[in-house]
Amino acid sequence: MVLENLRLGIARFICIPLSVTVVLSSSFPLQTPLTSSAGRRRFSSGYSMSSQQLSQSQSPPPPVAKKVEHKMEMFGDVRNDNYYWLRDDSRTNPEMLSYLKEENGYTDSIMSGTKKLEEQLFAEIKGRIKEDDVSAPLRKGPYYYYTKTLEGKEYVQHCRRLIPENQKLPSVHDTMPTGPEAPQEHVILDENIKAQQHGYYSIASFEVSPNNKLVAYSEDTKGNEIYTVHIIDAETQAPIGKPLVGVTSNLEWAGDNALVYITMDEILRPDKAWLHVLGEDQSKDTCLYVEKDDMFSLDLEASESKKYLFIASESKNTRFNFYLDVSKPEEGLKVLTPRVDGIDTTVSHRGDHFFIQRRSDQFFNSEVVACPVDNTSSTTVLLPHRESVKIRAIQLFSDNLVSYEREDGLPKIIVYHLPPIGEPLRSLQDGQAVAFVDPVYSVDPSESEFSSSILRFSYSSLKTPSSVYDYDMKAGISVLKKIDPVLGGFDSSRYITERRWAPASDGTLIPISIVYRKDLVKLDGSDPLLLYGYGSYEICIDPGFRSSRLSLLDRGFIFAIAHIRGGGEMGRPWYENGKLLKKKNTFTDFIACAEYLIENKFGSKEKLCIEGRSAGGLLIGAVLNMRPDLFKAAVAGVPFVDVLTTMLDPTIPLTTSEWEEWGDPRKEEFYFYMKSYSPVDNVKAQNYPHILVTAGLNDPRVMYSEPAKFVAKLRDMKTDDNILLFKCELGAGHFSKSGRFEKLQEDAFTYIFVMKALNMTNELKS
Repeated sequence: MVLENLRLGIARFICIPLSVTVVLSSSFPLQTPLTSSAGRRRFSSGYSMSSQQLSQSQSPPPPVAKKVEHKMEMFGDVRNDNYYWLRDDSRTNPEMLSYLKEENGYTDSIMSGTKKLEEQLFAEIKGRIKEDDVSAPLRKGPYYYYTKTLEGKEYVQHCRRLIPENQKLPSVHDTMPTGPEAPQEHVILDENIKAQQHGYYSIASFEVSPNNKLVAYSEDTKGNEIYTVHIIDAETQAPIGKPLVGVTSNLEWAGDNALVYITMDEILRPDKAWLHVLGEDQSKDTCLYVEKDDMFSLDLEASESKKYLFIASESKNTRFNFYLDVSKPEEGLKVLTPRVDGIDTTVSHRGDHFFIQRRSDQFFNSEVVACPVDNTSSTTVLLPHRESVKIRAIQLFSDNLVSYEREDGLPKIIVYHLPPIGEPLRSLQDGQAVAFVDPVYSVDPSESEFSSSILRFSYSSLKTPSSVYDYDMKAGISVLKKIDPVLGGFDSSRYITERRWAPASDGTLIPISIVYRKDLVKLDGSDPLLLYGYGSYEICIDPGFRSSRLSLLDRGFIFAIAHIRGGGEMGRPWYENGKLLKKKNTFTDFIACAEYLIENKFGSKEKLCIEGRSAGGLLIGAVLNMRPDLFKAAVAGVPFVDVLTTMLDPTIPLTTSEWEEWGDPRKEEFYFYMKSYSPVDNVKAQNYPHILVTAGLNDPRVMYSEPAKFVAKLRDMKTDDNILLFKCELGAGHFSKSGRFEKLQEDAFTYIFVMKALNMTNELKS
C-alpha cells in the first residue's frame, strides 16, 4: 500500500510536524503531513520587551497549583507526584478546570503587552494565503474531484465536475475546465456549514462510493478523535440511513452498498472491524474481526485496484493481514499474511497477485514480494532488501509498481514496469527515478488512478511551496498541476537550503536540514536560530514548506530540523537506535546538533530557540532538564512528559500498544531507564530558559495533565525568573484548533513568544 509513513494510525504521540498544511484534495482530509499505528498552527504599537521585562519578576504572579501527596512505589523506588490530582479522565473536575483557566489567564496577561503585535503578525501570515483557492483536481471515474477554500472561511468545500468528452483518455496535460461552457460544479459537502454548530470541526475520511453516487465521511466535533460516520447522496446531500457512531476515522467502501469500519475499546485501541450494509441499523453490523491482544491495533486499507479490502493487526514490530473480497463480502476475512512476531507486512493487489512489502530483523529495510491470489504461500521477490536503501512504501498501477524509498536520508521515487496481468512476475529491474531539484526536500504519495499510467505525488522543500505533480510513467515527464500560491512578493531564490551533518557523542553523523534568507543572515553566530526536532516512531520529519515560517526567515532567523535517531530518516536502524533502552540517543543527538550549529556560527546560546510537539515535546522536556544552559527559549507542544507514570498505567488510552516503543516499566530495567529521562521526574532546582507549553483538554494521545504537571513542577522548582507559559485549549485535542486561520493564529502566538524571548519584537515594525 502507498503510505508507509502515513501508516501511523492512532499512535498516542504522533506530532504535528513542522507545517500546518491545508490539503486541497477530495482524497485527503485537512491535516498535517503524516503523520495507522505508530506510534502518535496592521498595526504596530511599537512595544518591545527586554529580556528583563520578559521575566516573572516583572509580571503578575503565576498560578500556583496546590500540592496533594500521591506516592507511587515500585522496585523499592518511591516517587511522590504532588500534582497527580490534575488528572481527571472525565475532564469535568471544577478545581482542575479552574486551574487550567488560571494558567490561560496568566498566559493572556503576560502576552497582553504584545497582543497588537501578535495580531499584526497574524495579519502578515494570513496575507500570504490565497484565501479562495482550488486543489489540484483528481480524476475518479467520470468526475474531477477537488476541494475549494473560500475567502474568510475556515473550512473547505468538497466539489466535483464531470470530465468533458475530450479528456476521457487521461493525460498529464489535462486541465479541468472552469469557464461558462464547462460542466457545472457540484458542491457535495460544505464543511463551513457543518462547522457552524461546533467549536471544533474536523473531517478525516471523505470516501466516494465506487459508483460515485454516495459519500461516506468521518466527523470529529470535539478533538477527541472519536468519530461519527455520515453517509450521504453525492448529488442531493440527503442522508442515507443513520450515522455510525463511536468509530475511528478509518473506513472504506466494500462495493456500492456496504462499508467496513473500525471501532475502539475503552482505552481507545482500535480493536474491532465491522461490515455495515447500507440501510441496516449499526446494531446489526457484522463483526469481521476482534483483536484481543492489547499490544495490537487494527488498521484498514483498500487495494489500489479496489477489488480487496485489507484489515491489518499491528504492534510496533509486527503486522499481519487479512483480506476481504469486496465482490463477496459474505465470505468474510481470509488470512493473507499470518502473524509472526517481528515480521511486518503491508499488502496490496493487482491482477492475479497480492503484493507484499515485508520487513523483519533480517530484512530491516524491507523487501517486496508477490504471491498468487490462489496460493499466498508461494512468493517471488520483486525488490530485494538493501542495507543502504529503505523501502518506505509501494504503490500499484495496472502496468507499474512505484517504490517510495529513502537513501542517505532523502526520499526517492522509483518507477518499475510490470509485465501484463497473467504473465509471470520476476525480479524488477531498470527502475526509472523521478528527478528533484532541491538538496533537501519532502516527497509524499497522493491518490492516483490505478488504471492509468499517471502517478501523482506532492513535493516541497524548505523554500519550495507544496506542489502537486503528475508524472507520466511511460514518457518519464513530470507536469506541475498545482503549487500553493504564496502572496506578498515571495521569491524562493532569496532563500538557501542545505544539509549539514553533526557528530553525535558516539560518532554517528546526524543530518540537519537548514534554511535561511541569504541576504539577511550573517552566519557569524549572531543570527537567531530555531531548531526543530521529533525523533520517535520511525517518523521522518522531512523538510517541507511553511508559509508562516517566512515571518521568521524574513526577519533574519535560521530554521533547522535535527533528523535525530528514533525517527526513520536514515532507515530502520536509525529508528531502532533511538527507542527502548537506546531512547537517550534521541536527546543527546539533538544536543549534539545544537552544539554543532553553535560551533559553526549558525547561532549562539543567546539566540537558540527549540521546538517540538508530542513525542517531540518529550524531546524538548528531556533536553531542557539535561542542558538548560544551551537554549534561550523552548516551545513544547502537547508534550509527552510524564513518561513513567503514563506507561505504568494500562488504563490510559494506548499505553499497552506503546510498550514496544518506549518499553514496559513494569520490568525493572525499563522502569529505571525511563525514570532517568522522563521530564516530569527530572525537573530540578536549576535555571531554565523561557518556556511555552501547550495542551488540549480533549487530547486522547497525550493527556492534558502531563504538560499541566510539568509546568506546575517547573514553577515550584526552577531557580530563574524566566517566563513559563502554559496554554491549554479547552475545546480541542492533540491537533489543537481545527480552522485553517485558527492554526495560523497559533503560529503567530508562538512566533511572538519566541521573538519576545530574543528581544526582537521591534523587528515587527519593519
